[in-house]
Amino acid sequence: MKLIFLHTSPVHIETFERLLRDSGAAVQAQHLVHENLLEEARQTGLTDELQTRVSSIIAAAADAGDVVLCTCSTIGGCAEAMNGATGPHVLRVDRAMARRAVELGEHILICAALRSTLAPTQALIAAEAQAAHKTVQQTLLLCAPAWALFEAGDLNGYHRCIADALHDYWAAGNQPNVIVLAQASMAGAAHYCMDIPVPILSSPQLGVNAALTALGLMDNG
Repeated sequence: MKLIFLHTSPVHIETFERLLRDSGAAVQAQHLVHENLLEEARQTGLTDELQTRVSSIIAAAADAGDVVLCTCSTIGGCAEAMNGATGPHVLRVDRAMARRAVELGEHILICAALRSTLAPTQALIAAEAQAAHKTVQQTLLLCAPAWALFEAGDLNGYHRCIADALHDYWAAGNQPNVIVLAQASMAGAAHYCMDIPVPILSSPQLGVNAALTALGLMDNG
């Protein structure tokens, strides 16, 4: 059995390799990077053609018994749609985060640097809330200026820009119960938001835990 990561940016490889090392799990990992999938989703949306491409990439790399973790929240639903009676077990990195957010509060702030991530994350949280028989209020915060910093390779600036947006939101008197950093790349922003007194969730650690649990290498119970 393998753990296969499907990324839309090479920057995620180091993050998820570190999380695997820290877990101590003995697992064979493989990283697939397809930046064009996110670009296509941003340009044309989550089309049937994109779904077919994502499924083909996964099918070519994964065998039955493998676990595939899609680290892109925008196309995560396309990846998960491949799950069936046979083939690999496909997870989206943000599902465990969405489930945790629903557990933690009724007012959830979704923060994203890409507009294309907002709707998939909102739909995922709504689905998790429905499964938990809970009613939640979702508020959206788009930090669009941050994405140019990410594309330029300035991860520190990217995270600080997101943190500034969250501080401004909080200072304006908004008080959600929990904040969701919708993209895996945003996780580092939480380091600059220690003074915001509500949980700030990011997907990488929770997603890896879910993948290792699916492989039988971690007990989430």
